[in-house]
Amino acid sequence: MTLITLDDIQQARQVIAGKLHRTPLVTATVLGEMLGVKLLFKAELLQKTGSYKPRGAMNKLNSLSAAEKANGVVSMSAGNFAAGLAYAAAQLGVKATIVMPEAAVKAKVAATRGYGATALLHGAGKDLMPKAMELVETEGLTFVHPFDDPMVVAGTGTLGMELVEDGPEPDYVLVPVGGGGLIAGVSTAIKLHYPKAKVIGVEPTGAVKMLTSVQQHKPVAAEYLSTIADGLAAPFAGKHTLEHVEAYVDDIVLVTDDEIKDAMLLIMERSKLFVEPSGAAGFAALLHGKVGVPAGSTVICVLSGGNIDRERLKAIL
Repeated sequence: MTLITLDDIQQARQVIAGKLHRTPLVTATVLGEMLGVKLLFKAELLQKTGSYKPRGAMNKLNSLSAAEKANGVVSMSAGNFAAGLAYAAAQLGVKATIVMPEAAVKAKVAATRGYGATALLHGAGKDLMPKAMELVETEGLTFVHPFDDPMVVAGTGTLGMELVEDGPEPDYVLVPVGGGGLIAGVSTAIKLHYPKAKVIGVEPTGAVKMLTSVQQHKPVAAEYLSTIADGLAAPFAGKHTLEHVEAYVDDIVLVTDDEIKDAMLLIMERSKLFVEPSGAAGFAALLHGKVGVPAGSTVICVLSGGNIDRERLKAIL
């Protein structure tokens, strides 16, 4: 087992201190009353680059050798990790190349390039890793995994530590799941402080891999990828992230794209937070009764990102 520790998370906090935001934990009183719970949102969509991704990226880059930093890094992403890595690399003076799918959200491609990284558009989700590995071989770049790396997981754990320090003890914490980097870090921080809290992962029905991986006790790839929650459309679950999920996560539930849309619009209307589909997945599970939450429970939903372009938003609305 290669589970991260609270010391790993604390070290990551020192790395990101002063470079990233401590995002607010905000009450969602009206929505909570509607659902019969005490509801809070971790507004990570207000993070640098619009998602939680720079936390893990910065912690990983900081751990590289001087030679690795000098040679540059390569990764793969549909968008949010691309921007997060690009931002972190710029802060640390490291050259970054990110392989992105040709159908990546234009705003996310533009953001990645805007932070100074090279965004290489190539194929679909299944094609990204082979291309990234090709660049490792041909250009001597260091591969930075977008989620399946203990240093990345420790970085995302800083979000969980903020939840522990800033909020009431939760009964339930609902976390969107792509490759599992976010929930691996958050669940570690939550469970090592509040063992009785229930940590629930939420996947879109069009990108199921963590639930299947838990059922089969090994990392598996998604059978197909088709969801508006592009940030959760990782093609496979990670080995390290699955270990953390099996150790600390109580359940994985599924939500449809329509349920995610409902959740997005309610969050925007009632909480005035401009959340992207991926970020709304946790609340979608609560809203549509995918988790048996007793009345009066304290529930925290992680709003993991807020990057959505006008065309996608127009289609959703």
